[in-house]
Amino acid sequence: MNNPKPVSTSRLVRGTKIGAVVAAQAIRKRRTKLSMIGRSEEARARLADESALRLAEQLVTVLGDMKGLVMKIGQLLSLLDLDLIPPQQRELFQRQLSVLFANAPVVDFDDMRQVIEEDLDRPLTELFAEFDPNPIAAASIGQVYRARLFDGTEVAVKVQYPGIDLAVHADLRNLGMLRVLLKQVLPGFTTGVLEELRTSFEQEIDYIAEARTQQRVARRYAGHPFITVPQAFPELSGRRVLVTEFSPGVDFDAICRLPEAERDRVGEIIYRFYVGSLYESAEFCGDPHPGNVLLHPDGRVVFLDFGMYNRMAPEHIAFEIACLRAASEERVEDLHGLMVGRGVIADPAAVSAEEVYDYVLSASEWCLVDDDLPLTPELACGAILHAIDPRRSEFDGIRGQYLPPEHLFSRRVGFWTCGTLGRLGATANWYAIGREWVYDAPPVTELGRQHRDWKTRA
Repeated sequence: MNNPKPVSTSRLVRGTKIGAVVAAQAIRKRRTKLSMIGRSEEARARLADESALRLAEQLVTVLGDMKGLVMKIGQLLSLLDLDLIPPQQRELFQRQLSVLFANAPVVDFDDMRQVIEEDLDRPLTELFAEFDPNPIAAASIGQVYRARLFDGTEVAVKVQYPGIDLAVHADLRNLGMLRVLLKQVLPGFTTGVLEELRTSFEQEIDYIAEARTQQRVARRYAGHPFITVPQAFPELSGRRVLVTEFSPGVDFDAICRLPEAERDRVGEIIYRFYVGSLYESAEFCGDPHPGNVLLHPDGRVVFLDFGMYNRMAPEHIAFEIACLRAASEERVEDLHGLMVGRGVIADPAAVSAEEVYDYVLSASEWCLVDDDLPLTPELACGAILHAIDPRRSEFDGIRGQYLPPEHLFSRRVGFWTCGTLGRLGATANWYAIGREWVYDAPPVTELGRQHRDWKTRA
């Protein structure tokens, strides 16, 4: 733990940091392009390797130190197979940037202890029988510690970085510069996606609400055969401190090293939890990414972080199911009619039915193919970028239409779930699994049958 730094909250300081990344990337891309002229393939590969590593290290340092919304964007980028560096070096970039999920720069414990004692209005020694000052995880807005209650319960204590609420608001005021940063590394990152991310991120700084949400979700999945959510303790939590059960488990990197069959099993569970819960219970966790997944020693998958949690009205769920059915059944005109009727397409003449169909497939075909489909980082990222990259002129019409916020949130969950599964390298017939909630079909996998039996008993 070297030279811990406080989170800067000044809009000017944070804006200057973003601007430095923007400028450095623009210069580096141009310089690298020019310096490659006339070089051998070996020299080109070496230069690309050095450029990719420098860019990743700078993003990790700047985004990690800033934390808040900006670091959340860094986590998001680590799921993507970005086009900003040569294809052969993208894995290196992703690996370097992915440390933002679990190994973000830490804040000194004395500062974090002050947050705990101020928020809970008691000395640390009166709150916990034992408290390990070394964080076990660091994320976008806080660090996680391991502690023990006086009754012997092992707990995880998530503590917000000092001043993170001010930092979030500073980031929100710097949205214009954030857009420039994102355009450098992801040209198709649209304003709508960024605005949605900003709105949902504001929910994350309220740990009291998160504790109540997690407590409710943990009770819902009590006794589940393969999903577990650590119980939260709202009575022990505050606005900036969240206390939950400590759940042992191996992290996502370790899961990725498991044999193929075990990775496929975890992948199906991730898909069911993040995507299936929307259709089955009309509410879902909006922050699927590798840092929120552990594999418990008993084989269950542990899901963490319920700051971004959303409910969806039945009529909105019905609309999404109708669209999925129309797309999977190739009812192109019906899909177009649904979009027009919902107001997604304001001018029916501006976007053809084929354009709508192709656009939906570009983002969702991975879960509409009735066959075993191995998801890779390249395939998963291709689905995301294909849907949001404005350089693809064939989608100009549909991209100019309006997607209501509730559907934008649920689409993001689908995107980031796909990205997480791609990182895992999981294989499944995602369409056949999804038929359980899209068509109310009987399960075709063993996990599906276990889940059905659990719902029957619950």
